[in-house]
Amino acid sequence: MTMTSVAAGQESLAERAYLQLRDRLIMLEISPGEPINEAQLAAELGIGRTPIREALKRLETDHLVVSYARRGTFATIVDITELAAISEMRQLLEPLAARKAATHASPEVRRQLAGIAVEIDDLEADRDRKTLMEYDLEVHRSIYRATENHHLQETLVRLDNLATRIWCLVLDRVPGVVEHIREHAALLHAIVDGDADRAEHLASDHVAHFEASVRAIL
Repeated sequence: MTMTSVAAGQESLAERAYLQLRDRLIMLEISPGEPINEAQLAAELGIGRTPIREALKRLETDHLVVSYARRGTFATIVDITELAAISEMRQLLEPLAARKAATHASPEVRRQLAGIAVEIDDLEADRDRKTLMEYDLEVHRSIYRATENHHLQETLVRLDNLATRIWCLVLDRVPGVVEHIREHAALLHAIVDGDADRAEHLASDHVAHFEASVRAIL
C-alpha cells in the first residue's frame, strides 16, 4: 500500500466520522454541553482515533464542538440568541440558493427533487419528529447541491445545521411541524419547474416562518 492510498483511506475515514458526528450533533443525539469521548466514539464508529480527531477539528470550525485546553472537547451549547444572526444570513442566502437551483439544476437533479416533493406531499401527520427533521435536512441539502456553487453550499449547510439544532431544541413545543415540512413541497416544485422568482419568494417565506415559529415558543 502506497503512502498516497494510506492518506486517501485516512481522509475517507475522517470524512465518514465527520458526517456521522455532525448529524448526531445537529439532531442533539449528542446533547449540548456533553463531553466528547474520543475513545468511545472510535469504538462506536469502528474508526481509529486519528480520523475522529480530524473530524472534531472540522466540527469545531462548524461551531458544533468546542475544545478547551486541559479540559477536552464538548458539544457546543445551543445558543438561542444566535437565532437572529443565523436567520439574517439565511434570509439573504436561501432565496439566492433557491433561484440558482431553479436556474442551474440538471434534469437528473430536477427528477430527484420532484421525487422528494412527492414524498413530502404524502407525509402523514403522525410521522415521528426525527423523521420529519431528516426530511427537512434532506430538502435543504439537496437544494444547496443543486446550486452548483460549492461556496454557497458549504455556507448554507453550516447555517442550516445551526438552525436545525435550535429547531430540535424546541421541537416538542412546536405545533404543526408536518405543515412546516410540507412547505418545502411547493418550493421544490418551483425549482423543478424552473420558476426562479417563485422559488426565491418561497424560500424567503420559509426562513421567515421558521424564525417566527421559534420566537413564538420562546
